[in-house]
Amino acid sequence: MTWFQGFEEQRIRTRGAEIHLRQGGNRQGPALLLVHGFPQTHAIWHRVAQQLAPHFHLVMPDLRGYGDSSKPVGEADHANYSKRALAQDLVDVMDALGLPQFQVCGHDRGGRVAHRLALDHPQRVRKLCLIDIAPTLDMYEATDMAFARAYYHWFFLIQPSPLPERLIGSTPAMARDWLHSALGGWGSQGLDWIEPEALAEYERCFGQPESLHGACEDYRASAGIDLEHDRASRARGERIACDLHVLWGERGVVNRLFQPLALWQAQCAGTVTGQAVAAGHFIPEEKHALTAQTLLDFFQP
Repeated sequence: MTWFQGFEEQRIRTRGAEIHLRQGGNRQGPALLLVHGFPQTHAIWHRVAQQLAPHFHLVMPDLRGYGDSSKPVGEADHANYSKRALAQDLVDVMDALGLPQFQVCGHDRGGRVAHRLALDHPQRVRKLCLIDIAPTLDMYEATDMAFARAYYHWFFLIQPSPLPERLIGSTPAMARDWLHSALGGWGSQGLDWIEPEALAEYERCFGQPESLHGACEDYRASAGIDLEHDRASRARGERIACDLHVLWGERGVVNRLFQPLALWQAQCAGTVTGQAVAAGHFIPEEKHALTAQTLLDFFQP
């Protein structure tokens, strides 16, 4: 099958960015928003999208700061890369597409955006699936030596600009090696699970100076303003209102150091289900058939 055959490529201006996306599938079916994470783009969903296309109207954006979406310079408090701002981008996109209610699946950073989207816009999200994350606030508050070693990038990428951007992007070879190290880590056991077209997309996008800055700003926001938003939401008793399904990799850091199902049950007022998958961190690509079937079972009417 030709790369993303049958999917329309678009750019939509939101109140804070310009978002690149692909949409397609069954335009008469329920809307399903698929949100990628670091260090990737919407290309992570290619094989999943092929399997879900007959059933759902699929929308796959590049987050602000990633892929071919715009990459503004970070503000002093990183608010323009907060999960609240990135979630608003997605709401603006769905508004522009005429999709007032939708279901959401987010992997990695996309899961953190999806979590905030469900808190800030509960009337928009019918069901939510989160892949290989635990709540950001819980992960930071439980940080110990084991977590800091396993997710060192959480603490490296948040260093003041432009240090991490320049170190990673010092040469094209360095940026490529850093990208491959990330994609092959966190229980992934190499790169064989990535489609060549997807890897080429990640390599094309990741090493750009603006992309490195956008990714670092995403992490800087998570270590600051996002925690403020999360603490405020918990103080107000805000929880995910819809049903939630959680997937996590058996070989990943989330499985080894956290209890994702219990942590998400504490943050959700709906029914929470989930399971560990025989995979590393990048489940939508490593286990694309299982991911697609899980999403079909959970999201279909």
